[in-house]
Amino acid sequence: MIKHIDYNKMGRGQHGWLDSHFHFSFAEYCNPDNIQFGVLRVLNDDRVAPGTGFDTHSHKDMEIISYVVEGELTHADNMKNKHTLTRGQAQYMSAGTGVYHSEHNLGEHPLRFLQIWILPDREGYEPNYGDHRFEWGERTDKWLPIASGDAASDAPIHIHADVNIFATKITQGGSLAFPVPKNRQAYLTLIEGAAQIGEHALSAGDAAEIVEENITVEAKTAAHVLVLEMKKA
Repeated sequence: MIKHIDYNKMGRGQHGWLDSHFHFSFAEYCNPDNIQFGVLRVLNDDRVAPGTGFDTHSHKDMEIISYVVEGELTHADNMKNKHTLTRGQAQYMSAGTGVYHSEHNLGEHPLRFLQIWILPDREGYEPNYGDHRFEWGERTDKWLPIASGDAASDAPIHIHADVNIFATKITQGGSLAFPVPKNRQAYLTLIEGAAQIGEHALSAGDAAEIVEENITVEAKTAAHVLVLEMKKA
């Protein structure tokens, strides 16, 4: 089963310095029929103006991934981490028993990043932070493992959940298969470009829920894609 989700029909929050599209209920967007997809609780497509950002705030018992699409993302937290990431790089924070952090665009250009929250397999983990500075070419026409809860995975970021996160940039005219076997499901977002999945034509920002169905992503233009694969809810 494949369900196409239109970017233009997603929840939205506009605050001058911040323009967000909400894949699931978040902040001012509340839809009781769209709370989460499996353990994927939040996926926000955030665009942040230069010199602004999310000031210090707290999180607890959540696995949080930030994936930078363009611009610079600067993270700081009460664990004494402070790092700046750029296009195609990712950071991870296990909020666990509680953590304070901020995320800002300290650069001169707009920042766009995907903010992803995943429900952990249990509460009470010790808070932790990590990031990985992937080279852009590592994902060209292949699935790049970003994060995983599987200790045997090649993904450099380990999360406390049965989720595998991959990214790719498929060359125009190319295609890439992705298996979603029995008892598994996946959430795909087309970050940039245009693509076809079966009978579904996806434009930039669109998403798809995929349940127990192997797919092939066909790139109509160069297509930048992120997929979260997990146990079926």
